[in-house]
Amino acid sequence: MPHRTGSPTPGVEWGAAIRPLRGQTESGDLYVVSPWRRGVVLAAIDGLGHGREAAAAARTAGAAVEQEPDGDVLALLTRAHQAARRTRGAVMSIAALDTQADLLSWCGVGNVEAALLRCNGREILKRESLLLRAGVLGDRLPSIRVAVLPVSPGDILVFATDGLRSSFVHELGISGTAQRMAEEILGKHATGMDDALVLVARYIGGDPAP
Repeated sequence: MPHRTGSPTPGVEWGAAIRPLRGQTESGDLYVVSPWRRGVVLAAIDGLGHGREAAAAARTAGAAVEQEPDGDVLALLTRAHQAARRTRGAVMSIAALDTQADLLSWCGVGNVEAALLRCNGREILKRESLLLRAGVLGDRLPSIRVAVLPVSPGDILVFATDGLRSSFVHELGISGTAQRMAEEILGKHATGMDDALVLVARYIGGDPAP
């Protein structure tokens, strides 16, 4: 089952959609949405392979992120890497939204795509993609560079595992709720060849609740 902590989440409106590979009872893909003192941490995790062991690897990495969420995405990713050593491994992209400073910090290992859509409420003005590094949590952790970007209310953050066609990012609509967006992306772009997960967060901003 996906991890949901602190929903509704201050600073963002979010939604997620998951589809396991046909014939599997569990998905090896998982998401984390967890508040921290200045905003919210979001992550999409893909356990290697399919089925129960992949799901266990994703849950282990996700639990490490949720343990003490904060805005240091590199430290959270490293913690997930250490925890995943006792599993078959996973890949992950992670972001921290600082709602006090209107900043996004993000990084990733493996092939979980992440994109930031800069929106004015009616249309997408610009797309920015997370630079991913090859590696596997629990096995090979490459040198990671954290990128920090400004964000504005209305901007949309999208994560997608490799069960989605990469072309999805160029065919996005931004109307409707984040949950509706996630479901539409999954419905239109899932390949059917792997577990698939989409996590969407629309940035609202403002100080998180005390």
